[in-house]
Amino acid sequence: MPNPPAGPGVAPPFAAPPIEGRGTRLWLGLGAGALALALCCGGGGAAVIGLLVTGVRAIDEQGRAVSIDYYQSLVERKYGAAYDQLCEQAQRQESRREFERRVADEPQVVSFRVGEVNPNTLTVPVDVTFTGGERDRQQVNLEQNQQTGELEVCGVG
Repeated sequence: MPNPPAGPGVAPPFAAPPIEGRGTRLWLGLGAGALALALCCGGGGAAVIGLLVTGVRAIDEQGRAVSIDYYQSLVERKYGAAYDQLCEQAQRQESRREFERRVADEPQVVSFRVGEVNPNTLTVPVDVTFTGGERDRQQVNLEQNQQTGELEVCGVG
């Protein structure tokens, strides 16, 4: 015959789950999870924005640098150095000798001021002063070299 059931005051064979505070613990756990999710997503979003800002600054710096090098070479009449700043496409359209001859025959650049790079169009405005005092605003078109990743001058309009 089976044993009779235990009476009052006997300890149960397992721990009874706590009943009071169950809702509070649930909401604390959900809140902690939501906070962790917000930190992860927010941190990732901040990182993406940081990368975009850094990338735009890098494009501006590099575009301005190549434009300055190009125009400084023209001011110093170092046409071979200016030709080296050109993209591959521009170099295919005009040989070094043709470029040097053409640029030597044009009004000489005396001074210049390079503006900010437009990251959407990869263009740079340049205010140029020529011998005789004539001034012009030129637009430098930039292109990224597929092998080196650097920006190059790919035309001046």
